[in-house]
Amino acid sequence: MRLAAAAIALCLGAVAAQAEARHGISTFGDLKYPPDFKHFDYVNPAAPKGGRIATIGTAAMDTFDSFNAYILKGDAAQGLDLLFDSLMVRAMDEPDAMYGLVASDADIAQDRKSVTFNLRPEAKFSDGSALTAEDVCDSFRLISTKGHERIRITIRDVEACDVIDPHKVRYRFKGERTRDLPQAVAGLPILSRAYYAKVDFSKSTLEPPLGSGPYLIKSFKPGEYVTYGRRDDYWASDLPVNKGRYNFDEVRYDYFRERIAGFEALKAGAVDVREEFTSKDWATGYDFAAVKDGRVLKQEMPDDTPSGAQGWFFNLRRAQFQDIRVREAINLAFDFEWTNKNLFYGVYDRTQSFFQRSPLQADGAPKPGELALLDPLKSALRPEVFGPAVLAPVSNGSGQDRALLRKASSLLDAAGWKTDGTLRRNAAGQTLDVEFLIESPVFERVLGPYVKNLRLIGINATIRTVDDAQYLKRLKDYDYDVVGSRFVTSQTPGDELRVFFGSESANSPGSYNLSGLASPAIDALLDKVVEAPSRDELNTAGQALDRVLRAEQFWVPNWYKGTYWLAYWDRFGRPETKPKYDRGILDTWWYDEAKAKRIANGN
Repeated sequence: MRLAAAAIALCLGAVAAQAEARHGISTFGDLKYPPDFKHFDYVNPAAPKGGRIATIGTAAMDTFDSFNAYILKGDAAQGLDLLFDSLMVRAMDEPDAMYGLVASDADIAQDRKSVTFNLRPEAKFSDGSALTAEDVCDSFRLISTKGHERIRITIRDVEACDVIDPHKVRYRFKGERTRDLPQAVAGLPILSRAYYAKVDFSKSTLEPPLGSGPYLIKSFKPGEYVTYGRRDDYWASDLPVNKGRYNFDEVRYDYFRERIAGFEALKAGAVDVREEFTSKDWATGYDFAAVKDGRVLKQEMPDDTPSGAQGWFFNLRRAQFQDIRVREAINLAFDFEWTNKNLFYGVYDRTQSFFQRSPLQADGAPKPGELALLDPLKSALRPEVFGPAVLAPVSNGSGQDRALLRKASSLLDAAGWKTDGTLRRNAAGQTLDVEFLIESPVFERVLGPYVKNLRLIGINATIRTVDDAQYLKRLKDYDYDVVGSRFVTSQTPGDELRVFFGSESANSPGSYNLSGLASPAIDALLDKVVEAPSRDELNTAGQALDRVLRAEQFWVPNWYKGTYWLAYWDRFGRPETKPKYDRGILDTWWYDEAKAKRIANGN
């Protein structure tokens, strides 16, 4: 028996000594919660169950046509993560720690070439069937071969998932960049092997899938809403990671073609919670009766996550953006100071970094640790990398800063785009065309003055507003000149950055590499971020990467703020402590019947 067991271990590549199994994992091994913790600090473990909450579907889309969120095809409904469990779940008051859900513990090998998970025998799918190691490994097979490229890139160095026994799996890793892989596989959704033996995982569908999570799809209508119903028989409801969570009997996402319609739904009480993204509406729109009498609460909630990168991204796959002088000139024409004062009520700060409000943000001149990473790549980097970190231009706030526009014109002249008195043309007689692709007319008020400035310096700038379906398709196909986006990395970024900046993702359909960056030097710095063995070294590598990205000027930085803007009907209870890195609304709030009755009675 001992020889057989040894042979199996060798076959599975488990020759490396295993460390002690732990109830949780984190990138650098630090955990806040002990093995016997009862619940997360940001929940109310005695929160009552019941009631419903209705919120508005993400502003990035106004409909859905699929209940498969893990493939490229289709536009997935919001909230599908409520259907599926994973091996471990994030603690939202720690940078990257995860604690056991389906897995009771995890054993990371000393060489970090593998991780072994022990599964809870009581884990079940919503149809009562057992959740086993076979389901875990088959889920990995489906996602790694047929899943969305955004997911596949982050787990590309996972060599295999091995079934050790019905309640134990081992993931094996290849290469040297294995630091983040235990968390990556621990967070994958677990799909039913039996279910997907009959259902084609690669196709989008509106057939509610079989899951093991706390909710089921209760009802839906594409273009209008999807409602999730809480499972009374959810197998993991009493685990420490779930205590005080998932308190609503119903969670509903409503979809609206226009933001105004969503706002009216909040005022009418059809929607319970709305997050506001428009400064004008936040400053002037919330003066209706329910706000004045306290039935609707208007609140700024602190946002402790990195603000990330919001901006207009140039599509470097297009010929007119190949010259960095053109990109810099277009950047110079945006007057943020005027925009913030006249359109945003002065509530924003200018985004400068791809890691804004994060320790990975580069400031000033490179420090010795950064130079140690940058110097070997010097021949492939722009000279600006080795000076003060590139900053967005600061205007005089007039809306048409003549000094900045003259500088922009000089750059365009030097790049070979000469003016004919109205438009700029290259040697072939082609005009310098720049089209901003948007999916909502709301952005026209911001882009309008910017486009006017671009036209003043001879750029044929236009705005193209398209419907949601066309917008998403053009994004997936990289069919745009300039597109606006905001992306935020985790508190401990790693392989996820390849989806935004890595050469491998530059032409992968549907990736977040909007600009099509494909640079060996940037890839080398991404490796340094992913391989960083300590948080200090991670921060240094991130600062070096940020410095290089900013020097490429492939975006026009936008703006950020350090709060969430929320308006909600006062029908809910909330824990005393908010999760540091999340809003916590659907996850930790609960329905308060006494408050709801007061509102119903008009009090």
